[in-house]
Amino acid sequence: MAAPAPSPPAVAADARSNPTRGRTRIAVAQMCSTEDVEANLSTCAELARRAAELECVALFLPEAFARISRSGKASIATAESLDGPIVRACAAMAREHGMWMSLGGVAERDDAGGDARRRNTHVLLTPLGTIHGEPYRKIHLFDAEGVGVGGGGLMESEWTAPGRELTSHATDFGTVGVSVCYDVRFPDVYQALRFEHGADILIVPSAFTKITGRAHWEVLLRARAIETQCYVVAAAQCGRHSETRESYGHAMIIDPWGEIVAKLDDPEEGVGIAVGEISLKYVDEVRRKMPIASHRRPVRRENFTLG
Repeated sequence: MAAPAPSPPAVAADARSNPTRGRTRIAVAQMCSTEDVEANLSTCAELARRAAELECVALFLPEAFARISRSGKASIATAESLDGPIVRACAAMAREHGMWMSLGGVAERDDAGGDARRRNTHVLLTPLGTIHGEPYRKIHLFDAEGVGVGGGGLMESEWTAPGRELTSHATDFGTVGVSVCYDVRFPDVYQALRFEHGADILIVPSAFTKITGRAHWEVLLRARAIETQCYVVAAAQCGRHSETRESYGHAMIIDPWGEIVAKLDDPEEGVGIAVGEISLKYVDEVRRKMPIASHRRPVRRENFTLG
């Protein structure tokens, strides 16, 4: 049976494009995904339509945008390849609107690796609907106690195999460094994306729990932006997905000075997009005025006396 049409998503439009100033408009999404893939993809299609109406060049979707399963076992059973129905459906959206689309986390079946677990894989789609560069497979897996509904825990490593390599993408709106959710707690990831991959924009598609998000979400994102002098684009899951899963929401875009450019404040709004501008000229300006790249001294024993 066809899924009901989603309610019109909220739109927080904090900026408008001004090409003469080298600015680019992007949209970051907030969703409340469930096990209903058809309904979730219908929501994605509506978000893509609204982003295109607002002349955004890119739409960033959250982790697990297509499905949040009730159990790890179900997550493994429903994983699919990157040429499967979920990615194909999103590729059609990207082509229809001529827009980049960041697929924040696909449950990818590991056909070649010999691991029974699935991967948590980010895919970047071009405006032609093709996969751009190498997918990123989430490296840091969320195993924690007392962070879920009713104080329960989550053990992502039980159903997800970790990735091993960082990924970045050269696009026509900047170099994008990729991470997923729990990666945000590991600053070395972002130092490498900035100083080794040359990132201008760091993406953090996520499904932070309500408990961890309330305590740490914004401060972690702003710290990553400040210490790398990059834009941070953080799509988010929000609200109650099932009796065992609840996410914090608050999707946002942060500039290289650590200021919030656009944000969806209220997770009760449900699905929506926050629209903001990014400017590579502003990235250059921040880095010129405070040149941390030239001040940086990697901490190695040969450089310092360590007590």
